[in-house]
Amino acid sequence: MASPVWERVSAHVMRCRLAFCDVTVGVVHDDGVALIVDTGTTLSEAGAIADDVATLTGCRVGHVVLTHNHFDHVLGYSVFAGADTYCSPEVGRTMAERKLLLRADALNHGADPDEVAQALAVLDPPRASVAEATVTLGDVAVTISHPGRGHTDHDVIAVVQDGPETVVFCGDLVEESADPCIDEGSDLTAWPETLERVVTAGGEGVYVPGHGSLVDAAFVLRQAAWLASGRGH
Repeated sequence: MASPVWERVSAHVMRCRLAFCDVTVGVVHDDGVALIVDTGTTLSEAGAIADDVATLTGCRVGHVVLTHNHFDHVLGYSVFAGADTYCSPEVGRTMAERKLLLRADALNHGADPDEVAQALAVLDPPRASVAEATVTLGDVAVTISHPGRGHTDHDVIAVVQDGPETVVFCGDLVEESADPCIDEGSDLTAWPETLERVVTAGGEGVYVPGHGSLVDAAFVLRQAAWLASGRGH
């Protein structure tokens, strides 16, 4: 597959928007080690990301953050399975026990059946994972946390402090290229307050949605107001 196009967010942070589902994959790198935020849908997507990280940064992938358990964020995980992994327990349970659900959701969104089958055949949950941690990569600090219920009941964010710059990987708590994705696992009552906590964590930094263009704190608060208004019901 064609290599993804990478966007520089700060000195040690970049991200790409994968062609399938416009999924964001983030990379934080320094001192020879990289952290990946989400892994895409297929092994070919994840393999291209791994190659690019090595080529563009000279770093090995030592850490993976999985923001939540949906197929487009986790099915490429096996390419990075040797890395330290940060996610909620629900992500691991989904990988272990709900592969048929992951498959059905991926196919419903138009994923290639053979590629989905290949990804699921080697998909195993992380050997160990935590949902709250701070990872230091050289001079860069990445704080992973669960700010509250919203898109799912287990979303995590990654707040990157890169010198004076702050970058927040929001997963699907924030979307820019479409309205927020709301399904039976979403908590519309809690979601607006969760986004307010995201902004408290990220301040005036750059916010990276799970899908779409980079946004600012004002955009995140507008999405919170939209959800609070009931228009997402």
